[in-house]
Amino acid sequence: MASYVHIPALELQGFVTRIFLAAGCTEAEAGRISHHLVGANLAGHDSHGVVRVPRYVEWHRAGHIVGGRKAEVVTDGGGFLLLDGGYGWGQVVAEQATRLAIARARQLGACVMGLRNSAHLGRVGDYAEMAAAEGLISIHFVNVGGSVLVAPFGGAERRFSTAPFSVGVPLPGGPVVLDFATSLVAEGKVLVASNGGKALPEGALVSPDGTLSADPRTLYGDYAPVGPRNPENGLGAIRAFGEHKGSGLAFMCELLAGCLTGSPTSGPVEARGRVVNGMLSIHLSPKHFGDEAAFHAAAQSYVDWVKTCRPVHPDEPVLAPGEMESRRRAERLVSGVPLPEEAWANIRATAAALGVEAP
Repeated sequence: MASYVHIPALELQGFVTRIFLAAGCTEAEAGRISHHLVGANLAGHDSHGVVRVPRYVEWHRAGHIVGGRKAEVVTDGGGFLLLDGGYGWGQVVAEQATRLAIARARQLGACVMGLRNSAHLGRVGDYAEMAAAEGLISIHFVNVGGSVLVAPFGGAERRFSTAPFSVGVPLPGGPVVLDFATSLVAEGKVLVASNGGKALPEGALVSPDGTLSADPRTLYGDYAPVGPRNPENGLGAIRAFGEHKGSGLAFMCELLAGCLTGSPTSGPVEARGRVVNGMLSIHLSPKHFGDEAAFHAAAQSYVDWVKTCRPVHPDEPVLAPGEMESRRRAERLVSGVPLPEEAWANIRATAAALGVEAP
């Protein structure tokens, strides 16, 4: 069993902010990145949380992430926007692009926004929650250029990125937010498992000979207990979720978030190292569709009815998408953010190398 430490959320966020300041980020960048990463941990998406701090610092040091960038408008068609992130911090440029799309959708009723050439933009559900907080429905397709990690259905070689997908719907009882990677597990979950965290499900990975595996070394190759994890050192792949269905959705994420926006696809890859996100987002205003109150009433009634379904296990009620994240957020704000000791050691080592004292 993995051993965990629990860090108060605000203390952890301050620590992570200091790390990124020491790495050369502006105060605005460091604050936004740390807020997003700790927010992912609070929601229970540990794969997209602070476990990524050492990797982000490494990417920034190598020049794969460029500080000080803003999302630049390439094409502005009113209800259609294409922006370029210039390889800037993903949490920063994706927020800027999303805020602009939200403003347009509130004004016009709908906005289709494409973002290309963003560094890793983190938990996609964060952008769906941002839109929902403004009363907007949103749909997000994301791909990861230069990150070939996932085998297509029936394959034993990497062809897809983890290609996340998210949908957010604002309702009076709280937003319904669907957010998942189209791989059976996110690469960050393999990273968490390799750092002594929650073990992977059996068969989450596939070796080049077609053997199914749950060993992170299938993806990363051999690694030390404390130190970087690089999927380029491994030969295996993550499997797509849902057999042909997840594989097909991943395919579409690459075509829409990558090819359509002009962002790189997962492959063919000539020069690996820089991870580039593309995102195609659709924002819709229920007000412009007609009777917003009627929509809210009908949708909330449907959500409530679905949740009355008799559960298979009496102590595990049926939940709507996003409810588990809300529950974990409430719990972890009280108990602290749980981190595997190996992951915490990696973060502390990164901080020490930058002269930042750990709490």
